[in-house]
Amino acid sequence: MAHLLEELTWRGMIHDVTPGLAERLAKGPITGYGGFDPTAPSLQIGNLVLVMLLAHLQRAGGTPIVLVGGGTGLIGDPSGRDAERPLLDDAQVEANMGQQRAQLERFLDFAGSNAAKVVNNAEWLCSLGLVEFLRDTGKHFTVSLMLQKESVKTRLESGISFTEFTYMLLQGYDFLHLYRTHGCELQLGGSDQWGNITAGADLIRRIEGGSAHALCAPLITTSSGVKFGKTAEGAVWLDAEMTSPYKFYQFWINADDRDIESYLKILTFKSSDEIAGLLEEHHADPGARIPHRALAKDLTERIHGADAEARVASASRVFFNRQNVETIKSAPVEVWKTLESELPSWTTSRDDLPSTVVDLIAAAGLTDSKADARRQLQQGGVYINGERADGEATVADYSLLADRYLWLRRGKKKDVIVKVV
Repeated sequence: MAHLLEELTWRGMIHDVTPGLAERLAKGPITGYGGFDPTAPSLQIGNLVLVMLLAHLQRAGGTPIVLVGGGTGLIGDPSGRDAERPLLDDAQVEANMGQQRAQLERFLDFAGSNAAKVVNNAEWLCSLGLVEFLRDTGKHFTVSLMLQKESVKTRLESGISFTEFTYMLLQGYDFLHLYRTHGCELQLGGSDQWGNITAGADLIRRIEGGSAHALCAPLITTSSGVKFGKTAEGAVWLDAEMTSPYKFYQFWINADDRDIESYLKILTFKSSDEIAGLLEEHHADPGARIPHRALAKDLTERIHGADAEARVASASRVFFNRQNVETIKSAPVEVWKTLESELPSWTTSRDDLPSTVVDLIAAAGLTDSKADARRQLQQGGVYINGERADGEATVADYSLLADRYLWLRRGKKKDVIVKVV
């Protein structure tokens, strides 16, 4: 346990810790928890920082507790929000919790002497009497202190309901309950949670006379200032139905070079030497995106499995070697099935397959019209199966990929997969 802070420090995973935590860790194993709000059916990659904190705690010999907010999820944490969260019903929260638990099992070990535990704060919060809670817990929180917390201050202008205002009390009570029932002395979270977490530690000190600690990681943003895990289409989810394994893999392949070192440190268990080696290879050949592929492989394999990783990695290699005709022609059918599901596609029968290249690219939607198709072909901007298309050729001059596909491309950003059935 004594080396936990050292490990997290070189990885850039510490924003702040409470005084005395290093001394406590030096005494031996500790139990710590992190909270997850089940307001969505899946975790997203922004949650991985907290997941990795819990995983490092477990690897160092500590016991991680995953608190799924079945109770607080009915209210919603105002932190990082500029508007009230929609309230979910019990059934939806329960369904979301089950899916998130399965995702957490890919990072944490739920067996062994320091097995991870999952608790649901609905078990104690939903049966808590209002008068009892206000008398025993609420009296230890002053309104002036709560107004100073960043999560509340940022919402005062736009408005914050009393429901969300009380979230700090409920989170503090969670920490107190886990301290009493599981001997939990540490809460982990993002830097935006510092106020809520330290309020819980202070509550333990006031009521139990005990010592509890906080460890917060910095919130990650990309080098361009975008919130980590967000794209133009929205969040990147761990659920394959919400973000496909291919899009998940591509997110890491397309990561900004300036971010890749911190992603490797924070989101993988790779050693400093391994990361340094990957970065050296990148400096020697930036176009190969070696550290990006290592990160994409690590996370995609962990979250979606080795088979899915192999499939999407093959599809990615083909897509980014779009002018390597041999690579394209030798790709197996699984690659084209993957690209068919990810790129615009058009299905036709062998009998209805257009005979001319002009008719094909217009019918498949690669161009707006036959006139546009002729113009694009004259300019040399159309490719079929990686080869520059000849406007005078027939479609029969091009072999079907895996005996059923054609890959049409215009420039660098427009692709259509034609499936011939």
